[in-house]
Amino acid sequence: MESQAVAVPAWAGVLVALVIGALVRLLRLPIPAPPTLYGALMVLGLTGGYLLMNWFLAR
Repeated sequence: MESQAVAVPAWAGVLVALVIGALVRLLRLPIPAPPTLYGALMVLGLTGGYLLMNWFLAR
């Protein structure tokens, strides 16, 4: 049986992130991300690395 990847539009990821963020705030839970600039840069670095490797593999 072959595995087929399903492409999800970027807006769907943003929508899910907004819903999770709203639920976390509504339930008064701690934010599920590092609250420092270093943590935010780490998340951006991971995302950038993922996108760069995706571009590299698609070539």
